Amino acid sequence: MKTIKTTVALAALVAAAGSVSAQEKITFSDLSWNGAQAIGHVLSAIIEDQMGGDAEIVSGMNQAAVIMAGMDKGDGSIDVFTDLWMPNQQALWDEYIDGNGTVVTNSPYKGTSNIYVPSYMRGTVDSIDDLRNPEVAAMFDTDGNGKGEYWAGDVTWASTKRWQIKFKSYGLDGLWEPNIVSADTFKAGLEAAYTAEKPQLFYYWTPEAIHVKYDLVAVKEPARSEGCEDVNLDAEDWLEVSEFNCVIASNDIYVAYSKSLETRNPPVAKMLSNVQFTGDEINAWIVEMFENKRDPREVAEDWIADNMKTVQSWIDG
Repeated sequence: MKTIKTTVALAALVAAAGSVSAQEKITFSDLSWNGAQAIGHVLSAIIEDQMGGDAEIVSGMNQAAVIMAGMDKGDGSIDVFTDLWMPNQQALWDEYIDGNGTVVTNSPYKGTSNIYVPSYMRGTVDSIDDLRNPEVAAMFDTDGNGKGEYWAGDVTWASTKRWQIKFKSYGLDGLWEPNIVSADTFKAGLEAAYTAEKPQLFYYWTPEAIHVKYDLVAVKEPARSEGCEDVNLDAEDWLEVSEFNCVIASNDIYVAYSKSLETRNPPVAKMLSNVQFTGDEINAWIVEMFENKRDPREVAEDWIADNMKTVQSWIDG
């Protein structure tokens, strides 16, 4: 149930929005990580509660190539990619944003991508060099095949390929192998392993509530230098032709949306173009929605009520 404070505040904001109203239903991606889902809940709440429109998070719409192709069509089948990580999706950016010009974005917030171990592994695994030790790799071998395992990500993520390229480029693929499972499956295993203080090596990113729940340490990688990242994820032999032997640069993360909204639903297109998040805001939503198990819509409405000036500036431009 909404609080009185929230209800009154939302009513005031709707009144302030005046004639700004949505026209067509807006469809959002249903990406598999918490930050993307939190953003979808906040933006859909703004469209419905502040702009008098209709919004839907399309269940199962979680593959980047399908989402971008749908936005390219401009037929309303999918309108918004809630959390576009760059340069992870460079090929799709080149095709639909720079190429076709059918997809546009807001201004990005910053994220990071690293390989982590729990803090109780500090001193055993501090840097990539430590992973070259066969005795260390053997500590992470759970199936007895002679290779340590690391979580590289979900099978649908471009970042999952990048981490396989990085381990190959660091000369680690003889000692290590990727464990490619969904984020939910990985996190369930991590919780059990962390409680038992078992070795874990895994890719993760910020913002994410995992950094609130666990004490994690990023494994040190070589600094970036010219030519240290040369990847072609679309090549048939992407692992063989790509090299990546340095730390990942900070990511620019966007809300991307179909340019067709500028004619199909100009008020929402204007709002989306003005949206500006911070990593701290998104992390707070993630903690409330997915760690504290609060209703996502309630979390979104409470944040909107406490940040009405910001939301109104997105709507008004």
